[in-house]
Amino acid sequence: MQAEAGASLIDTDPTQPPGSPVSGRDRPRRPALTAVVLAIGALVWGLDQAAKAWALSTLTPGVSQPLFGHVLQLNLLFNPGAAFSLGTNITPVFAAIQAAVVIAVVLVSRRVGSLGWAVGLGLVLGGAAGNLTDRLTRPPGFAHGWVVDFLALPNWPVFNLADSAICTAAVVLAITTFRGIGLDGSISTTGRDIEVSAVGPTSETTPLEEAEKDAEKRRG
Repeated sequence: MQAEAGASLIDTDPTQPPGSPVSGRDRPRRPALTAVVLAIGALVWGLDQAAKAWALSTLTPGVSQPLFGHVLQLNLLFNPGAAFSLGTNITPVFAAIQAAVVIAVVLVSRRVGSLGWAVGLGLVLGGAAGNLTDRLTRPPGFAHGWVVDFLALPNWPVFNLADSAICTAAVVLAITTFRGIGLDGSISTTGRDIEVSAVGPTSETTPLEEAEKDAEKRRG
């Protein structure tokens, strides 16, 4: 049967509030969400590489410069391992892990049905790809390259934009998971209870219909 004029061609759940994650019936949106993952990943990767190029051309290794007072400073260094100088002798292992993360995110992106997951995975993709690029292209050699770090907080390891994107992704994905939203956009019972308690009970009756029912009750 032909849909009414102006009706959506995608069969959505009218009981869900605006901005709710994509349900299994909204699969036409999945290619768009996959594009969001890849676009955010490419943007983060580009910003990370541009920032590292600027740091290499502007900053002197080991010399700190204030950016926002003592809260955030610029301090160029080269990291062969992970945070807190861990694993400095196993750089190829980190390169392999980051390559696996990039491949996994690209493959999983085809199943994404939630904007929260799309944003989080896009940040993971860009961050992992940014540091992987350093591992593969920078001295001392392929898969042994040292990552360029240049942002310093008090009592925290020096980091870069790729690291920041990965940390932000962890927060986004944690919130999305807490809301009960699955990778494919499905909502678990717990997540649905949380959303219903937040937005209140739904009703398909209009204010006019409610007024007519109240009038009938008074006449009765």
